[in-house]
Amino acid sequence: MSQQTQVERVVDPYLRFMERFPNPREAAEAGSAEVVRAWAGLGYNRRAIMLHAAATRIVDHHDGVVPDQLEALLALPGVGPYTARAVLAFAFERDVAVLDTNVGRVLARLVGRPLSAREAQELADDLVPAGFGWEWNQAILDFGASCCRKRQPICDGCPSWAVCCYQGVGEDPAVGSAGVSARQSRFEGSDRQGRGRLVDALRSGPLTRSSLPGLLGWNDDVRVDRVVVGLLDDGLIEVHGDELRLA
Repeated sequence: MSQQTQVERVVDPYLRFMERFPNPREAAEAGSAEVVRAWAGLGYNRRAIMLHAAATRIVDHHDGVVPDQLEALLALPGVGPYTARAVLAFAFERDVAVLDTNVGRVLARLVGRPLSAREAQELADDLVPAGFGWEWNQAILDFGASCCRKRQPICDGCPSWAVCCYQGVGEDPAVGSAGVSARQSRFEGSDRQGRGRLVDALRSGPLTRSSLPGLLGWNDDVRVDRVVVGLLDDGLIEVHGDELRLA
């Protein structure tokens, strides 16, 4: 839930979600539409579809228990290297490195150049002190978020200043480095905003195709169709004649 969403916005929905779906089996058996409804307010609704698909696979292939091996986690729908390693580090306290945008920025600045994905992950793994994977990942994630920030990093008093090749001077080597997020396109008036509006409306029940231009505020059938097709491709909605509903 906290991927691409501020933690403050996640706390209450997370608690409600866990009350409704306390384990993978409950989520898998409820169906994807119910999971999407419970995802209200978090955005990026495709994550809810992937979460339901992952829960289903956990039930079908792991007897309802979240696996604790990297390859098995990576085989779950919607789970990439970051999420898989986060589960291993924080749920199972393994000595693996979690490489997110904050950690990627710290590593690139330390070595003074952009890193490839493989270089960044290998360096991150090498830095994890044996037996302290949980603590280390918590610390470096917070360090990147609060000290080695994207803008105006706090270099004075930084505990890594003496070994940092960047030290806040010159071109930032984190720009374009693996793991460091790029600038996102404008949300207001975008197709992403339209997708969110449509899914939010469908949480309350089915809609007719003819009602969509008014709902989305677009007098553009091509654009409306593009959003509908995208949601169909992502498995978020179903179309029955002139009616749309959550899948």
